[in-house]
Amino acid sequence: MSEQYVPPKVWTWDQPNGGAFASLNRPIAGPIREAELPVGDHPFQLYSLGTPNGQKVTILLEELLEAGISEAEYDAWIIKIFEGDQFTTGFVDVNPNSKIPAMVDRSGPEPIRLFESGAMLLHLAEKFGRFIPTDAKGRAETLSWLFWQMGSAPFIGGGFGHFYAYAPYKMEYPINRYAMETKRLFSVADRRLGESRFLAGEDYTIADIATYAWFGGLIRGDAYGDAATFLSMHEYENVNRWVKEIDTRPGAQRGRLVNSPKGLLERHSAKDFDTLSPA
Repeated sequence: MSEQYVPPKVWTWDQPNGGAFASLNRPIAGPIREAELPVGDHPFQLYSLGTPNGQKVTILLEELLEAGISEAEYDAWIIKIFEGDQFTTGFVDVNPNSKIPAMVDRSGPEPIRLFESGAMLLHLAEKFGRFIPTDAKGRAETLSWLFWQMGSAPFIGGGFGHFYAYAPYKMEYPINRYAMETKRLFSVADRRLGESRFLAGEDYTIADIATYAWFGGLIRGDAYGDAATFLSMHEYENVNRWVKEIDTRPGAQRGRLVNSPKGLLERHSAKDFDTLSPA
């Protein structure tokens, strides 16, 4: 394969070209097969997978339950993306973008569909009045960091993670480009966390939950093979301190286990966690 790529005048879809995710990515939207989504007994129905974006929502739901808000009970159904579950008619009805997570709030008289993890975090935080400040300044700071995370995640996952761990072969330019951007984002967070306990200030918010789901895996060395060493994650002392603090929260611990082969493939009751072997 030539190192010099010359784009054609008109792009066409080369279906096998795409590395580990070649079977998932398509240039068109919409369903490819008929299948309805299951519905459980709880107010919130989550259709997801235990990726960082999926963990954002399960961590918040478990944090709400940990805070004693029983109305946040939920069913978490596994979406097997490598089997194309995200392209069923039922899933596309909830999320036209065919990406996990997707959620339906069935707590009111009419179901409310939610897609994009940030929208789910904001919906739940506002619904229950937790993990988002009520004052204008604190709310603005929280939303700024939340949207910072939403905008930066593709550079870490689809950018660095893809080219470092999943691309069909190693390419110096994209790996260097996205490694630099990933380290810059960690530097932004590290500087902020040198000023305050959490991203939006002294209180733990949905901005921390969203960012922790992505940053925690890299800090702990759980993401993209040996990426923690490659990116020198030990350099970010304030981020390491912040990750270790959130790691101790029971809600965060449980939320990371949901829709995961290392934990619960599906979660329909708090008692489901009792089936797991001690770590």
